[in-house]
Amino acid sequence: MQYDGSKLSGQSDASGDSRASLRSIYDVVRSDGEHELERSTSALIWSGIAAGMAMSLSLITEGLLHHGLPQESWRPLITNFGYSAGFLVVILGRQQLFTETTLTVVIPLLRDRTIKTILNVLRVWSVVLVCNLLGGALVAIALAKTQTFAPEVQASFQEIGRTAMEPSFGVTVLRGIFAGWLIALLVWILPAAGSARFWAIIVFAYLIGLAHFTHVIAGSIEVFYLAAAGSETWTTVLLDYSMPALIGNVLGGVFLTTVANHSQVVADE
Repeated sequence: MQYDGSKLSGQSDASGDSRASLRSIYDVVRSDGEHELERSTSALIWSGIAAGMAMSLSLITEGLLHHGLPQESWRPLITNFGYSAGFLVVILGRQQLFTETTLTVVIPLLRDRTIKTILNVLRVWSVVLVCNLLGGALVAIALAKTQTFAPEVQASFQEIGRTAMEPSFGVTVLRGIFAGWLIALLVWILPAAGSARFWAIIVFAYLIGLAHFTHVIAGSIEVFYLAAAGSETWTTVLLDYSMPALIGNVLGGVFLTTVANHSQVVADE
């Protein structure tokens, strides 16, 4: 992912109003999406695996904070800052995260609604999703099967995973819609965020964690830890968490953010 704020400088229309900035952001996101659609499958695989592994930092950091803080009502206000860790590494490191692609590669599709583009979008989505989950699963297995962290910290990982598994299928979808919406909004504003990108990522990711919205990659790593530790089966965590979270993230990212923002830009043309 490349968000070059310099592309926004000097871009304006004849009216000079705020619509110029909106169009500039749109063009940057569209350019990024076209670049992603042009990437080879092998590049997507490696970037997707790296992103999945890096996203495990959210669970690790949150678990360490959960273990280190007293069991008080304010503890979640602090521990959920740990949820931002994986997003910071992945987004600032320009690795391929599935939920970002619900915005970036869909913008070019809305401009070029051909079978070729549809198939290319599905290629990017499927490769990145599978590789993100694979990378996350590898780290979850390593955390559960080794003594990298003390048993007390592993107990915190377990508690985080159990909390993620509690909602019903429908609630997980609903919370996933909000998470998908927020991540796509984050991707939308990053080209204009400049030096505030670091804080923008923290705020959006923190909100997702604090509200217990469901993110198909970050949340799946949490429940994958349960499966790797033998507390749940892999089938259960995939069907009861990953699938509804995926549905919600796609609905929220594509329809609440991508289609809405695309439509307002097109309406001004």
